[in-house]
Amino acid sequence: MIDITFVRRAADRRIVSFAVVGHAKYAKLGKDIVCAGVSAVTVGTVNSIETLAGIELPARMKDGWLSSDIPVLQDAEADGRMQLLLESMAVMLETISKSYGKHVVMRESLV
Repeated sequence: MIDITFVRRAADRRIVSFAVVGHAKYAKLGKDIVCAGVSAVTVGTVNSIETLAGIELPARMKDGWLSSDIPVLQDAEADGRMQLLLESMAVMLETISKSYGKHVVMRESLV
């Protein structure tokens, strides 16, 4: 199962970190559309933040694992773009979780 966790700041619900761990085991390796979808969304979002917002996230990635602590940017416009992309990622992952709930679980916690 893929376990997705978003951590938000309680005061304003700003995403401060996320972690994606595990494998969906929906199908055989190389044919698992759930793993492929989650990977495309998460890695694509990290790449989009770097390309479109000009922010290099401190992301860590290994087989079946991607996480990042999200920096607070002094440039409010760049910070807003980054948060919008992260919120978009959360919506896409929630959609996958709703469709493939036996293979993907999504959690949120507040700090």
